Amino acid sequence: MRESYLPTLLIFLFSAIFLSGCNTAAIYNDDRYNPPVYWGSHVVKGGETLYGIAWRYGRDYRELGDANGLKPPWNIKAGQVLRLDRKGKIRHTADSSAQSRRKPVAKPPASRTSSRTAASEKAVSKAPPVRSSGSKNRQTVANIKWRWPHAGTVIASYSTSGKVNKGIDIVGRPGDAVRAAADGSVVYAGDGLLGYGNLIIVNHNEHYLSAYAHNRKILVQEGEGVKAGQVIAELGSSGTDKPMLHFEIRKNGNPVDPSRYLPRR
Repeated sequence: MRESYLPTLLIFLFSAIFLSGCNTAAIYNDDRYNPPVYWGSHVVKGGETLYGIAWRYGRDYRELGDANGLKPPWNIKAGQVLRLDRKGKIRHTADSSAQSRRKPVAKPPASRTSSRTAASEKAVSKAPPVRSSGSKNRQTVANIKWRWPHAGTVIASYSTSGKVNKGIDIVGRPGDAVRAAADGSVVYAGDGLLGYGNLIIVNHNEHYLSAYAHNRKILVQEGEGVKAGQVIAELGSSGTDKPMLHFEIRKNGNPVDPSRYLPRR
């Protein structure tokens, strides 16, 4: 009778070990994989940042930090274990490094600001964003002036089914200029995320990040403030089989369709 329970017990133990252990490269180097991840753990390696780790697992950096008892400026160290099976809270504070670099401006009363922000976010989620009447090469969405990071043709669109694509792929020639899509601050610059090659992540405000992958050369460094249209990298084929720019926008850690933010060509 006892022997009949042995296979079930072994399966249970194996599953427990798998779910509690560290995640392997396979889960985020698979085209079918679409985060977020809420199981396992991650051991911090030298040079990694909370922004990069959160991006890898499809989590908001503030939520992941809170889940592990971290606070701004989100410092982590090599060897530290981050629990992925915990879910934290997103505390809305003015800790954005992009915001801290901007000059203070006069703001309307809080009630007007909150209602205006809510209306802007509602427009993004339910309908195509309203295009600004200013420059044709930029568009204001969620109080951010977005522009195309490269002038090449889009060869792969955003997709959440089939072959998952968390952003868009733009073809180009090696060495072409890759430009910041909006004002912000560089929070990651390196090649530590599998599948992205030489990657740059820019923090635009408390909610939005953008990413520029497969670069041949990175021209900015972490902590550096950038302006919309500034050249931040040279287009390349690192981490892929052809020269192209993979571009993503994430809102609160979740991938969103960049075509809803970028201006019409």
